[in-house]
Order: sequence, then structure tokens, then C-alpha cells
Amino acid sequence: MLVESLAYSKLQELLPDVQKQSPPAQPKEKKKLYLKFTKKELEQMTAKYKHIFAHGDKIVTYRQKKNGVFEARFHRRGIDIEVSSKDLNTLKQKFIDALNNYAATSSVKAKSRHTVFFNDFAKNWLSIKEKTTKPVTFREYKRLFEHDITPAFAGKTLADIDREFIQTFLFRYVERGKLRTAEKLQLILRCIFDLAASDYKFDSPMAKIVLPKHQSKKGSAFTYEEEKQLVDYCIAHPEMAASDALLVLLYTGMRRSELQTLRIIDENWLECDTSKEKMGNDIVPRRIPITPMMRKVLPYIDFEKAKQTNVNTINTTIKRLFPHHHTHELRYTFITRCKECGINHELVMLWDGHSFDKDVKTSVIDRGYTDYSEKYALAEAEKFNYAL
Repeated sequence: MLVESLAYSKLQELLPDVQKQSPPAQPKEKKKLYLKFTKKELEQMTAKYKHIFAHGDKIVTYRQKKNGVFEARFHRRGIDIEVSSKDLNTLKQKFIDALNNYAATSSVKAKSRHTVFFNDFAKNWLSIKEKTTKPVTFREYKRLFEHDITPAFAGKTLADIDREFIQTFLFRYVERGKLRTAEKLQLILRCIFDLAASDYKFDSPMAKIVLPKHQSKKGSAFTYEEEKQLVDYCIAHPEMAASDALLVLLYTGMRRSELQTLRIIDENWLECDTSKEKMGNDIVPRRIPITPMMRKVLPYIDFEKAKQTNVNTINTTIKRLFPHHHTHELRYTFITRCKECGINHELVMLWDGHSFDKDVKTSVIDRGYTDYSEKYALAEAEKFNYAL
């Protein structure tokens, strides 16, 4: 035995160094990570597969890559799902959405709030509004969407946008003194997210959005002196593009948008189509009496020229003549003068196309069932007569 031991030692000395090295260490097996779904999260799963994860032995493994992104995979029971996210809670929600989409469509790539881009969804909403709102309203929606919303929300899915993001977005307008714009954007975003929340079953981030209260600037009627200045100027400058339109607006109370629908019925009445009616409703014509004040300026009015006057021309003319007034205040002036002359308030509402006036203590139904005679209406219209 001693001989054998010595021979073995000698043999070890003669063997190459490579054989003396210990075998390479085996890499440590990575610990598997598993998604753990809460009871609330399990309740979100489709009934078709929920029992697999709630009561069965099926688990979902995930891993974290070097760039910090989590990846989850599940390839069993005929289900093939792979999702990824930088946030673990979002990863679980994506898996649930993919599972539900798979149950409904046999595809994990079906649309969800995690896969649908906000701007794409908003464009679909905008196409609906184009068919259900008046052109002037739609143009304002489209302008705000393209100029303000699209750049700020580019590349974001519906799930990427939370309350904080929207609140910060709107406050930027508030800080610049554009509170009215912020209110318009808030309205558009609320409509879009209400529809998205209904389609994809999530809570709208608009629910807790707040803005400072905005006091709209209230217009004021022209004074009698200003009214006289305007009338005298229009009469003295018949070549002015807006002179005819301004006299019509002043003594009819029509809205600018209604001017192009103006029609002469006879020596006592004018008619126009009320522009405040919702799209899809029947066009509502309304009659406006030719009052004594209107008769005084009739010789200086070309009604066809008034109808064709560009709205921007009317606005800029008013601003040039009366910097502290705007065109809509011609309507305020007509309504104010009617009340000052003691004309029946309900008749004034019928003439100016208002559906509600807090100063008139009757209901909309009462007015609907009140049919004033033409004789009475014209007698009231004769009261619209005063000195300038």
C-alpha cells in the first residue's frame, strides 16, 4: 500500500497543471419571480380563466431585464401571453387586460387602454362630433385639439395619462391667464375620457380635475350717446362695408350668425333662423317686428349687403369705432331698450330667440302655450321709440 501511495503522488506531479485545476463552478440558478394577484385584481379577470389563477395551480412568472423593464409570460392551457412594463403594478394590469382580450377575441393584441393611443382615440371622438355639432362648434373643437391637445398628448396611451398629467397641462393655461381656454380644453378632455372610460372600463382621470372659477366678462349695452354716434356714423358712411349690417343688428337684436338668414316678410316683419338650435333639430324661424327706430334708418339699409357682410368685418369695425365694446353688445342694446320701453318681456324673448330669461317669471311651457296675436305684438313693437 505504501508503494501504491508513493506511485500515485509521483503520478500527480507528472500530470499537466490543467488536470490539477478544480472543475468550473456551476452558475447559480436564478430565483424565479411570480406575479401575485390580489383579490381585487382577480375579480377583474374574465370568468373564463379567473379560476385558473384564483383556485388552480397556475402561476405567472416574470423577470426584470437590465434596463429595468419587467416581462411576464404565460404559455399554458392554450393561452399565450407576453407583456412588459417598467412598473410592476402596470405589468399585472396589462396581463389582466391581455387575458380578458384573449378570452373575448382569441388575441392578446386586442385594443385596451394600454394599447390605444390617446390622440388616435380622440380623433375618432372628433369625427363623431363633426356629425353631431354645428360647423362653427366643430371648428373650435378641431382648432383646440390640433393646436393644444395633440402636441401635449403625443405618444401617450389612454393608460399613460393620469389626473396629475392633465391637471399640470391645464394649469399651464391658467398661469398664462388663459382661463377660458383651460375651461374649453377641460370640457373636451372630459368628453373624450368619458367615452374612453365607458369603452375600456376604467375610471376617468377627469373626475378630480379642478380649475379656478372663471367670471365671464359681461357685456354692456351701448349708452344712448354711443348709439347715436354709431347710427350717425353708419348713415354718414354708406360706403363702409359693415354700415348696413350694424344698423340691422342694432335694431333687431339678431346674432351675427343669423344675419345671413335674414328675410323681409312685409312692411311690419323681418324673419331669420335661430342659430342657437342644436344640430339635428328643426330649423326654427323667428319673426322680428320693424319698430319705429328701425323705420328711421330703413332708407339707409341695403338688406342684401347686410346679409353678405363678413362677420370679421363687422367685429373689426365695432372695435375700431368703440374699443370697449364688442359686436354682441348690439344685441344687449336692443334687448335693454325693449325692456326700457316697457315691452312685454315674453315678446322680447320671442323676438330675440331666448329660451330662458331669469327676469321673466313664466316657464318655457307657459310660453309654448301662449300665442300672442299679431295685433298685440305690433302694438307692443310701437313702444320701441325713443329720442337719441
